[in-house]
Amino acid sequence: MTRVAAIDCGTNSIRLLVADADPATGELVDLDRRMTIVRLGQGVDRTGRLAPDALERTFAACREYATIVKEHGAERLRFVATSASRDAENRDEFVRGVLDILGVEPEVISGDQEAEFSFTGATKELTGRDDLAKPYLVVDIGGGSTEFVVGEDHVRAARSVDIGCVRMTERHLVYDGVVSDPPTPEQVEAIRADIEAALDLAEESVPLREARTLVGLAGSVTTIAAIALDLPEYDSEAIHHSRVSYERVREITERLLSATHAERAAIPSMHPGRVDVIGAGALVLLSVMERIGADEVVVSEHDILDGIAWSVA
Repeated sequence: MTRVAAIDCGTNSIRLLVADADPATGELVDLDRRMTIVRLGQGVDRTGRLAPDALERTFAACREYATIVKEHGAERLRFVATSASRDAENRDEFVRGVLDILGVEPEVISGDQEAEFSFTGATKELTGRDDLAKPYLVVDIGGGSTEFVVGEDHVRAARSVDIGCVRMTERHLVYDGVVSDPPTPEQVEAIRADIEAALDLAEESVPLREARTLVGLAGSVTTIAAIALDLPEYDSEAIHHSRVSYERVREITERLLSATHAERAAIPSMHPGRVDVIGAGALVLLSVMERIGADEVVVSEHDILDGIAWSVA
C-alpha cells in the first residue's frame, strides 16, 4: 500500500482525498475524503480573473487540507486545478498561494487530462461487472466545464466543453448580481441552446451515442441522485453506484428549474453551495441523456479525485 493524497480544485469546489492505494489489486482505501465549496470560478466567465475573495476562500481550504495531509502522513501529494484556473489571467497568483501553503505546485491540467483522470476514477472499480455494458460514457459535470469520455478499459475518446453549472448560471441566470428566482422559460432555453451547441462540439470527436452505459460524476449528478433516493441527508454510500432513470432526472430537473431559492435550499440533501447552480447542472445531465437516448445514469462518487490518487500511486 502507498499512502497518497489528491486535491482537485475546480470551479465550484475543492476536494481532498487521502487514501491507501494498492496498484496490484486496484484497491483504494479512503482515509479522509472531503469537499469545500469555495467558488474559485466566481465571475471568471465575465472578468477573466480570479476574484480576491474567491482566492482567499480557496487558500483557507488549502490550509485546512495541509493539516490533514500532514496528520495522515501521506507519502505523495498531487494538486490538480481545472477549468477556472485554466481560464484566469491571474492564475500565477493562485499557483504561488497554493505552493506556499501545501508545498506543491498546482498542475493546471488540460481538459483532455481532466477527462483521463475522471474516466480512471469512475471506471476502475467497475471492472468485471457483467451488469454494465461497455463502452462507458463518463460525463463529469463540473462548475466551469463538462468532460465527456468514451472507453472500455481505457479512454478511447475525450472532449471537454465549457458548459459547467456555475458558468451556465452566471452567463444566463444572473442579473445585477442576483440569480433569477426561479429562472424564466427564456433563460432556461438560453442555457439549453448553449448545452446543445456544446454537445454538437463534443460529438465531433467523441462517439457519445455508441455508449452502452452512462456514468455520471460530480456534485450536480450526485445531488440529483440524492433527491431521487429521497435521502434525509446527503449519504455518499447510498448514492455511490445508484441508478437514476431518465424519467426521474427529467422530473427532478423540471422541479429544480421551477423552484425558488428557498424551495431548493429546503431539500434535505442539498449542499448550500449548490442551491443556485443545481438547476443548470441538472439541465446538462438531462440534455446528455436525451442526446444519447439513455434510459438511466449510473451515479459514481468516485471521479477525477480518485483518478488523481491513482496517478501518484
